[in-house]
Amino acid sequence: MTDVLVPESPAEVQAAVGYERPETLAWDSKLRRFVTIYLPLSLFVIVLLFPFYWMAITSIKPDDEMYDYHRFNPFWVHSPTLHNIEVLLFETNYPRWLTITMGIAVASTFLSVGASVLSAYAIERLRFKGAQHVGLAIYLAYLVPPSILFIPLATLIYQFGLFDNPVSLILTYPTFLVPFCTWLLIGYFKSIPYELEECALIDGASRLQILRRITLPLAVPGLISAGIFAFTLSWNEFIYALAFIQSTDKKTVPVAILTELVTGDVYQWGALMAGSLLGSVPVALIYSFFVEYYVSSMTGAVKE
Repeated sequence: MTDVLVPESPAEVQAAVGYERPETLAWDSKLRRFVTIYLPLSLFVIVLLFPFYWMAITSIKPDDEMYDYHRFNPFWVHSPTLHNIEVLLFETNYPRWLTITMGIAVASTFLSVGASVLSAYAIERLRFKGAQHVGLAIYLAYLVPPSILFIPLATLIYQFGLFDNPVSLILTYPTFLVPFCTWLLIGYFKSIPYELEECALIDGASRLQILRRITLPLAVPGLISAGIFAFTLSWNEFIYALAFIQSTDKKTVPVAILTELVTGDVYQWGALMAGSLLGSVPVALIYSFFVEYYVSSMTGAVKE
């Protein structure tokens, strides 16, 4: 009796009857790659970059092009001008606002990352009772909205005589920077083998020596990620800077461009957009230089 070969899968059945799948259904087809990869990426890039494009073209537009959409295309510049940028840089205190914002962001970043390193290392490595609950409580503190905290913090700032002083912001920003940076570094410290520290302990090294010579060099991507996060939030913070600073020459960029470039119901849109665009340059440069460290540290923190 002749043996009959019975196909075991739908693919073998299709091959037996000479059926060929259309190219559009194949995983490696051009249409599928366009729909699943290139089209979503294109939409994402457009949505992400359009605000920067709009700020750029508005900052070099004359006033007549901004308000007359019947004669001029709102998405293009017909007669570019640098008048708005000149007004921003030479007729306002924008360079001083930029310097103050940079100083506050750098100082609060170093203060917050330093405190977060110590707290994260203690929670993850010292293994005291309730360490996991302490780590969770620190992260939950980050979820408290600043709109709830700025009133009692304003009372403390006034009592210490720091009202209308940039130092008040340097001391206030760690209240929301330290919790998240601590949680981020806890996740990254978990990815560092504990056996390295055990060997150092056997050789007689102290905890501070281990932290300085072993843990921190291995945790550089995590430190960079925490620093980028802290710098970005410090740079863009608005509520505390608006409540604690009143003098025009001491304001930060996010507050100053909104309170000083808007007079009554008149909005200086060209200067506003130029200030917003120039204010985003430092953060964009930092991300572009350290994006690889940022992604690797976030991956290490999340997977733990």
